[in-house]
Amino acid sequence: MASTPWNTGDTTALRAIPKHVMEAWAEHDADRFAEIFTENATLILPGDVFLTSREEIRSFMRNAFSGPFKGTRVTGEPLSVRPLAADVAALVTQGGVLAPGDVEPTAERAIRATWVLVKEGDDWRVASYQNTPIAAA
Repeated sequence: MASTPWNTGDTTALRAIPKHVMEAWAEHDADRFAEIFTENATLILPGDVFLTSREEIRSFMRNAFSGPFKGTRVTGEPLSVRPLAADVAALVTQGGVLAPGDVEPTAERAIRATWVLVKEGDDWRVASYQNTPIAAA
């Protein structure tokens, strides 16, 4: 595999994406949350959640923030960041959803996630996201 041009600024920006997600989630801002994704992004969550566009993600989160995710926060720390090409990277995080009063995810809400990130202009965006529970069901 040929070496990929990669710089510290890219790595810093990639590692910051979960922080942007956490901030949008903390504000329960579905618009801000969705803007982190590409127009044709996929978002896959445990259960029957398979979304295939920024608009589907926006709509899902708007409903979730006023329903099952109301009052929650989310956390996620990068475990690895790997360049795949000059404008594509893979990010793996560990975290989960925090219910009111939680300081860390409970065993049943702890997840690992895989993010495929692409550079659009000067910005990195999420092209695909999927998470998996850590604890056995």
